Amino acid sequence: MIRTILALCLMTLATHAGAETRVPQSQVEISMGFAPVVKKAAPAVVNIYAKIVRPGRSSPIFTDPFFRDFFGGGFGVPRPRVQNSLGSGVILTEDGYVVSNYHVVGTATEIRVVTTDRREFQAEVVLGDEESDIAILRLQDAQGLPFLRLRDSDHVEVGELALAIGNPFGVGQTVSSGIISGLARSGTATGNARGYFIQTDAPINPGNSGGALIDVNGDLIGINTSILTRSGGSNGIGFAIPANLVAEFLRQAQEGNDGFVSPWAGMAGQTMSADIAESLGLSLPQGVVISDLHPLSPLAEAGLRVGDIVTHVDGEEVNSPAEMKFRMSVAGVGGTSVLTRLRGSERAEVSVDLVPAPETPPAEETTLDDRTVLPGMTVARINPAMIAKMGLLLSQTGVVVVDPGPYGARAGLRPGDVINAVNGRQAERPRDIVRALRDPGRRVQIDLVRGGKPVSLRFRL
Repeated sequence: MIRTILALCLMTLATHAGAETRVPQSQVEISMGFAPVVKKAAPAVVNIYAKIVRPGRSSPIFTDPFFRDFFGGGFGVPRPRVQNSLGSGVILTEDGYVVSNYHVVGTATEIRVVTTDRREFQAEVVLGDEESDIAILRLQDAQGLPFLRLRDSDHVEVGELALAIGNPFGVGQTVSSGIISGLARSGTATGNARGYFIQTDAPINPGNSGGALIDVNGDLIGINTSILTRSGGSNGIGFAIPANLVAEFLRQAQEGNDGFVSPWAGMAGQTMSADIAESLGLSLPQGVVISDLHPLSPLAEAGLRVGDIVTHVDGEEVNSPAEMKFRMSVAGVGGTSVLTRLRGSERAEVSVDLVPAPETPPAEETTLDDRTVLPGMTVARINPAMIAKMGLLLSQTGVVVVDPGPYGARAGLRPGDVINAVNGRQAERPRDIVRALRDPGRRVQIDLVRGGKPVSLRFRL
């Protein structure tokens, strides 16, 4: 109790027009705690119930003609499996734009959103990105909803008080308190999310995903996305997606984008270590060392080259490739970012155009038909857009597997495999794969690169 009161004595009391930092002036203010903030913010945090239909699995015995003839044509037909997902969301606009996590709603076939006053809305995902783990929903027939104001998350500081609002374990809306315990966390979140996060010790549990992390003014700092845990419950290490990135997602959704478009750097970078800094004659290990550049990279066009060190993007310090991507994504496609570049002892500021990954040369994405031995497999020619989409090395060329399909997966192929040759015939474009797999003979050998390592797959027909 004493600890709580001491924490409350540091509370920031503010109005919507302007903030004022002061200690509580009376016993009444102390006893109220966070109640006024929660009362203002909680109506904008919603519960999300999502239904996901997944295809059923079938045993190889079900494809045996003997058993099919014996038991009838319907024997062994796999039935779809329905999975229910529970999470939280935050209303961003009065006309029903809501943000949540992609892992909660990204693949849902039916989404139901329930507000604190028990109103229910059907919703659909209008923009989502699995890598960022963000999805923007639009509620049907929604008007005049309460919403949270997005705070400039670049001004969030370690030690600030924070509240997490969500629906943990499906027990109903719950509020937990803590502080901002870290900033610029990259590569530490679980699941598919990879990026730049705010760290908090405010308890976050299953069902809190997509909920709000707010400050003591009731403004949105970030969207709770994941935790680090050994037990499955909160151990005081939670991560939230910063509000500035959420704002860019909202902007693109309102402009009608159905997929998030992020600026393409066309570079590979390495976090500066003490050893690298010492070898370069630097006093402090700060910045990102450019280790590779694609010929079409906007950074290359702006004059940067391999070996340069990027220390700041738009005046904000960066120390990892994920931080660079975050800063450029917040600035948004179509604008420019100013990069502070260090080359030897020379420091300069370079303006870089923020553009999407180009479709040069054309991807020629192709799905193999029944005339080939791997029908249903989708392949594409590698270009910058495909490199960004599939997470390929900047130097890779040729043909990439976008989706192996059922037969390709059975043969051992995976998304992201780069096919070099089929039965010794070089594959430079998707049509080369189609030709090679239409009449390959009784044996098939596919030579490919997976994760930078050569792999050969062999199977009989």
